[in-house]
Amino acid sequence: MWACILFIFKYISNIPAILSFFVIFAGIFDKSMITRNLEADLFFGMSFQPAVAILGPRQVGKTTLAKKLQVKLGKESVYFDLEDSRDLEKIQQNQASFLETFQDKTVILDEVQRLPGLFPELRGLIDRKREPGRFILLGSASFELLKNTSESLTGRISYFELKPLLLNELDEIEDYKRHWLFGGFPNAYLAPNAEIQRKWMVDFIRTYLERDLPQLGLTANPIQMRRLLLMIASMQGNLLNQSMLANSLSIRSNTISNYLDFLEQAFLIRRVHPFYTNIGKRLTRSPKIYIRDSGILHHLLGIHNMESLLSNASAGGSWEGYVIEQVLDYIEFPRIASFYRTADGAELDLIVEEAGQIKLAIEIKLSNTPKLGKGTTIALSDLGNPPLLLVTPSAEDHQLSKNIRICSLKSLQTNMNVYLTNA
Repeated sequence: MWACILFIFKYISNIPAILSFFVIFAGIFDKSMITRNLEADLFFGMSFQPAVAILGPRQVGKTTLAKKLQVKLGKESVYFDLEDSRDLEKIQQNQASFLETFQDKTVILDEVQRLPGLFPELRGLIDRKREPGRFILLGSASFELLKNTSESLTGRISYFELKPLLLNELDEIEDYKRHWLFGGFPNAYLAPNAEIQRKWMVDFIRTYLERDLPQLGLTANPIQMRRLLLMIASMQGNLLNQSMLANSLSIRSNTISNYLDFLEQAFLIRRVHPFYTNIGKRLTRSPKIYIRDSGILHHLLGIHNMESLLSNASAGGSWEGYVIEQVLDYIEFPRIASFYRTADGAELDLIVEEAGQIKLAIEIKLSNTPKLGKGTTIALSDLGNPPLLLVTPSAEDHQLSKNIRICSLKSLQTNMNVYLTNA
């Protein structure tokens, strides 16, 4: 480390640059400095529920967030990592009696899917002393994969998904380009250089395919799953062709369907479903498919810098998926998002509806001088001309027409709030 510092002082004579370096260096390795959007919702959930579950892919920051909560909690807390053989053994020996010794503390259980038999015991502990904030469960799987919690802790637990870092969780001075290129996994985004980020991604994907997914119950060959992920990456932002995937991998279509369900429930892929209503048009029925994290997508495609990203044929699909991940975090139930596409080429990247009414349409463009295509105009007409946001990387906000507004990625949330609040 000292050699690195001496090198910097030797070759950098600009004092402000040196000071800037140390500010960045200090922040890069302190992930707890980043405030996650989920924190306020978690505290609210803990104010009335005996248990909360923070779900999300491995390495997304669940443990960092839980330890940050430990500091903020109004009562004492204890932390157990079920991937640590010592913690696992402590709890396995006598689950209920061991955990009951901490009834006056908040118990944080990390990687809780490793001990599925624990959930009925938690129900008993909660029912014997029902008070808010007794347990925080961390899991690398979705609600659907953690079926034991839904069966054993119904009415006693609230679920929260922690996503990879979103752009609005980062400092205002941060540029979207690094976030888009490296993705939102903290260890990837905060890597000091591209080589370290690349090595982290290699290890992450290998571990996920060879260890984590099998532990969650996926019996597929890891090599086959890697091939499937590579194929999905090449389809980014396109309609899902399940038969093509099955034929390419020489497996049955229903097996592919099961694999896709599993990958979606493990937070690795996203399927955006088409809008459907009886408007007298032939509408697409297949979903569009995306690798959720842009950093994983780019690693699978062999893209490691902005130059190769912008010149790649997948750049448009990558940008679309990246923006969609930001958009979907702003949309809460009962609003739902889908895409619109007809057989004659009318298309919108996203439409937001609530109670059967279309509140907002969104078109995503990898250009700061976007043009409104004929297919977009027809789609808007089909849907009764709802307000449209044309989302660009960094164009200055302005009104293109009465119902159409151009905005940048950074002003997207503000514009969405205006349209959805006034809709």
